[in-house]
Amino acid sequence: MSNNPSAEANAMLPPGHVGRVLEPSPPAVSDAPWFADDPTNTDTDEGTIVSPTSSGDVTWASIVESNPELTDFARDRWLAAHKPIAPTPDDYATTLTSLHRLAMAAIAPARHQSNTKFGLRWVRGGFGTPFYGDDVQLRVLGSRLLIERAGVVTEHAITTIEDVAALVGAEIDTTTATEHDSPAIGATDELLTIDNDHAAFIADWWGLGTAALEIVRNDAETVDPGRAQLWPGHFDIGVEFGTENTRASFGASPGDHNHPEPYLYVAPWYSDRLTIEPNEFWNAEGFTGAERSGADLGSGDPVAAAVEFYRSARDQLANSLKEQ
Repeated sequence: MSNNPSAEANAMLPPGHVGRVLEPSPPAVSDAPWFADDPTNTDTDEGTIVSPTSSGDVTWASIVESNPELTDFARDRWLAAHKPIAPTPDDYATTLTSLHRLAMAAIAPARHQSNTKFGLRWVRGGFGTPFYGDDVQLRVLGSRLLIERAGVVTEHAITTIEDVAALVGAEIDTTTATEHDSPAIGATDELLTIDNDHAAFIADWWGLGTAALEIVRNDAETVDPGRAQLWPGHFDIGVEFGTENTRASFGASPGDHNHPEPYLYVAPWYSDRLTIEPNEFWNAEGFTGAERSGADLGSGDPVAAAVEFYRSARDQLANSLKEQ
């Protein structure tokens, strides 16, 4: 079955309402610079726009409040009624590394070789590409690979990087998407180890991050935002915004070599131009900035807690420019 999250949402909503969702939806976008759909786009006169952010006419939260039968639908897609994040499972790093290697060497290169872009996105249950080319989308859901081409979906068990690259029609690329904290690609013919429960946990962290970042990206106070993307090199959801001097990366990482558990982060690009100093808030390890672990989000709505963290960092950065 073709994957069209926007159409699926529209079918669930009351008549006259048009849903905006966080996952990529067709058709493929061929316009520079993003070559991808904007999940909070409001450039339409289709009807009453229902958005997970302030960008629409109404929010998913308000729709769910008046239509409680949509609660599970919205919760599963990180649109509203957000669920708490589960405790970090033991030994999930093995799955994280396998998925990271696959994203860098085969999934991102497939999109890059089509339109020069390698940014990925969160999808429900995993990660994937925006639609590209002839309405192609790749989705990695745990140990399964779903390939959609022009509305036809095929499903495959994930075995090796080489096998996946052949299935998606990509040349293995070990350099384009690599960042300083990327894992070694290693042997591309070895079986990848992916635990489905661990993969689902990682996907929920990206879902939380996507939901929070899109909310802040659409704030009136946010200056010159980019697009929220899953960067295959870092393997985190991130977006940048701010002025020339206060610009920073805001993101949600499932963990890295400095962090054995998932965390939110804010990393200023030019910390030497700012008056921020290490303290209880600006507490990052391994980089200059701020971070919060999953435990730091408390027992309430984790998206609301993440949004509060990002907004606080954004506002502090805006007021921290050194005198020139």
